[in-house]
Amino acid sequence: MTTPSPWRHRALAPVDCAGLRLRNRLAVAPMTRVSATAQGLATAEMAAYYADFAHGGFGLMITEGTYTDSAYSQGYANQPGIVSTTHTAAWQRVTDQVHAAGSRIVLQLMHAGALAQGNRFRPVTAGPSAVRPRGEQLANYGGGGAWPVPVPMTQEEIAEAVRGFAASAVRAREAGFDGVEVHAANGYLLDQFLTDYTNLRTDCYGGPVGQRVRLMRETVAAVRSATGPGFTVGVRFSQAKVNDHTHRWAGGACEAETVFTAACAAGADYLHIAGSGRDWFTDERLDDGRTVAAVARESTGLPVIANGGMHDPARAARVLEEGHADLLSVGTGALANPDLPRRFEGRTVPAPFDPAVLKPLATLANARRVRAVQPL
Repeated sequence: MTTPSPWRHRALAPVDCAGLRLRNRLAVAPMTRVSATAQGLATAEMAAYYADFAHGGFGLMITEGTYTDSAYSQGYANQPGIVSTTHTAAWQRVTDQVHAAGSRIVLQLMHAGALAQGNRFRPVTAGPSAVRPRGEQLANYGGGGAWPVPVPMTQEEIAEAVRGFAASAVRAREAGFDGVEVHAANGYLLDQFLTDYTNLRTDCYGGPVGQRVRLMRETVAAVRSATGPGFTVGVRFSQAKVNDHTHRWAGGACEAETVFTAACAAGADYLHIAGSGRDWFTDERLDDGRTVAAVARESTGLPVIANGGMHDPARAARVLEEGHADLLSVGTGALANPDLPRRFEGRTVPAPFDPAVLKPLATLANARRVRAVQPL
């Protein structure tokens, strides 16, 4: 008589993905925590914060967005940077602790562009065109009031931004990261160039989507070339933005395929699709009925990370079982449950999210507090 195999959630299966050997398919999503020093140095608290998720069982950590140059890229005060040897040394403490706990870690490279509200290097913002961003600055990160109108970037400034991404990726490898993720989502610089209403340029970086992808494509190619083999390069995309939550790609699945295949051709190893935490299977559908993640996977053949409420065990299982994605990234659900993989293993209910944990990491009291668990 054969003994039935014990129940095990599909997300807990080990996987070799995008050049990374991972103990499971659960990743911590990038989340802005504005907890670096004023000079952008990663702190001991940040190292413990990321290590906490590794000890909790997550296979992969993707860091918060990290600025890539000393010009226009910094978005927030106390945002971490990766533009100097001191930044590199500070991040080494983080990677060492995560690796010691058995997980992998990828650094997200971010240029804020027009959505900068705390840049200590430049008093003005810059973007593809002189278009004021929608909405208001983010109060949670020290902003308030309307966004300023950005200065249109010259082609030399665009080239400088690309060089900043590439140089920062090299520093990330030196700091012990297993890879980098190019941030082309959520309304920041690369997404501003991808978006029709923020990119009104008439040069080679503007026009139809096939031309608006140029900066993203050049950035990914430069990062790939600078870091060399054996180092993972991912790209994150989204339809919605931090300042425009309802935005959707006007070209639907056709536009999505243009964007995703451009990233693949430039040398990306994986694609990360940011989503909402609401009804993922409805909100993330494109005009042809497929989810954004499924279009990314089917049009490129690359591994895909899906995001948006993936702390829910049933949703997470369905996304994997139906082939929408290969990995799952968890944001606020991970803040509430740094031991989420263990909860999946034990079939215990994830704790609810408490907005108090969004405060900067003065201590790890919020991240490490004891949580009551209930059987599913």
